[in-house]
Amino acid sequence: MAKDDKTPSSSEDKEPESKAVASEDMQLGEEYEAKKPEEKPPDGQMFIKVYSPFKSYYEGLGTSISAANETGPFDILTGHHRFLTLISTCEIDIKTADGIEVEKIKIDRGIMYVKTDRVTVFLDV
Repeated sequence: MAKDDKTPSSSEDKEPESKAVASEDMQLGEEYEAKKPEEKPPDGQMFIKVYSPFKSYYEGLGTSISAANETGPFDILTGHHRFLTLISTCEIDIKTADGIEVEKIKIDRGIMYVKTDRVTVFLDV
């Protein structure tokens, strides 16, 4: 009897395992979703996302983005090669997809990453 008291029932063993497996499957599924091929922006436009840890400043299509780094002001246009830079205190200008409106965002510092007509700017890092 002492042997039976120490051995947990088989249903108790399997329940936590199945929960753990389901949790792992969900995480793997989420990773898989993130690795799907990214959709391509319309010709002459690029996806732009500017955000900080607690706020999203801009997310949408645009035709250009301007900022400044240690060497001075610069512009990113569609078709730009891969690019990574630290952004200095400046005002980021985003020319929206309609080509008329310009979004202006004042920043202290950030990191800009450009890849395949996608521009991501991380602020306050």
